Amino acid sequence: MSLPPLPLDAIDVGLHVPDWRAAVGAAGAALERSGSTAPGYTERMVGVIEEFGAYVVIAPGLALAHARPGPDVLTGGLSVVTLAEPVAFGHPHNDPVNVVLGLAVTTGDEHVHFVAELANVFNDSSIIPALAAAPDAASVRSLLGIAAPTGADASTEEHK
Repeated sequence: MSLPPLPLDAIDVGLHVPDWRAAVGAAGAALERSGSTAPGYTERMVGVIEEFGAYVVIAPGLALAHARPGPDVLTGGLSVVTLAEPVAFGHPHNDPVNVVLGLAVTTGDEHVHFVAELANVFNDSSIIPALAAAPDAASVRSLLGIAAPTGADASTEEHK
């Protein structure tokens, strides 16, 4: 098993958002657009942060927005949103955030596995600033070590 799927339509680059809720909302919308989640998952991700705080800000500049598996998770998936201007989540050390990952999982085991895979990627301290500066979705995929798209996904790439 490797990283969860990251289709091109689950990536937004250089978004302008007013606050962390909108940043998480964008990551959730990307998960929904890609077919990983149904409506309601985004609100659950926001609710997790409202309840438990900014623990989702896992490294300087990086938030991993997620919620527990539930009926609104259709399949495991990943989204990536980079922000034109960073936003504060309220983390004492890792704010502000300019890269938000959205993670959807169908089981607890899948959560543990995908988080471990993401940790391996982010062991390289240059990845977060490189993602923040990525000019397009293809660059984001490349930085995360995800192969270039083929077939119908490749034609979508031409329009990003």
